[in-house]
Parts: sequence; structure tokens; C-alpha cells
Amino acid sequence: MSIVVTLDVMLAMRKMKSKDLAETVGITEANLSLLKQGRVKGVRFETLAAICRALDCQPGDLLRYEDEAGPAG
Repeated sequence: MSIVVTLDVMLAMRKMKSKDLAETVGITEANLSLLKQGRVKGVRFETLAAICRALDCQPGDLLRYEDEAGPAG
């Protein structure tokens, strides 16, 4: 199983730069970049809430589950 981060898609939809989001949320651009790439082990709910507030979205708009095994059948 894999969690895919679609933060870059939401940033594009909201026409917001990563730099501006990082500043608004209060995290470094480097940490935001790692999050966008899905290279983090976890994210604090407080940070996730701040991102959702800044982008006017839900956590499900930023994260997606993909089954690595593919479709059953």
C-alpha cells in the first residue's frame, strides 16, 4: 500500500507557490518540498490543518491511497 501526496496538484489549482504556502503554514520550503515528494514518514495534524486552511481544501484533497498490487482480479 502507498499513500500518494497530491499537494502539488492543489497548489497548481489554487495558483499558489510553494514558497508562499510554506511561509503561511510556518514550515521551511525544504520540509514542504519533502512533503510534496512524499518523502516524509509522517505529518503533524496541526501542519496538515494549516495547509488545508491555507489552500481551502480537505486532507483527502492532498492525500490518496494506492494499492501497489494493482486491481484485484
